[in-house]
Amino acid sequence: MKDVKSVMENAKAAMDKAVGHLEVQLTKVRAGKANPAMLENVQTEYYGSKVPISQVASINTQDSRTLVIQPWEKSMLTPIEKAIQAANLGLNPQNDGVIIRILVPPLTEERRKDLVKTAKAEGEEAKVGIRNIRKDAMEHIKKLAKDGLPQDEAKDAETKVQQLTDQYAIKIDKHIEQKEKEILTV
Repeated sequence: MKDVKSVMENAKAAMDKAVGHLEVQLTKVRAGKANPAMLENVQTEYYGSKVPISQVASINTQDSRTLVIQPWEKSMLTPIEKAIQAANLGLNPQNDGVIIRILVPPLTEERRKDLVKTAKAEGEEAKVGIRNIRKDAMEHIKKLAKDGLPQDEAKDAETKVQQLTDQYAIKIDKHIEQKEKEILTV
């Protein structure tokens, strides 16, 4: 029975990771509000090497439409500005000699629909990951059954794995639904 318990624990931990990954991915999907995560993947030149902007400046939101970037060194203003423009995010940085302000433009209806599709695709990817975890857990249980685990315990374990999978699929659906509302809210 201990082996079944470890299979369940491993499956639950892996599914937690899949949902956690989805949450991170969804923060990167822009919902019309200014969010420092929008610049997470933007790299700037810093003494000859490429580094994320967050390593050379603080990135904050001034209000729901404005990002403020405060470099730790004044000499980094221009490289950060160029990196944001080069990243092709549809953002226009404004350098005032002390900080960089980015006014996040409101989303068009078409862009909102595209972002909802992106969020749903991320959700589907997470569900595929969870189904793969379920498949692995089921294979472990079948192997344990071959190695002497009683048939009724194996069936119970398979039922529990399926219930766990269903619970996590519902969690994913709730995350996607929440992100969709966030994106479509004007």
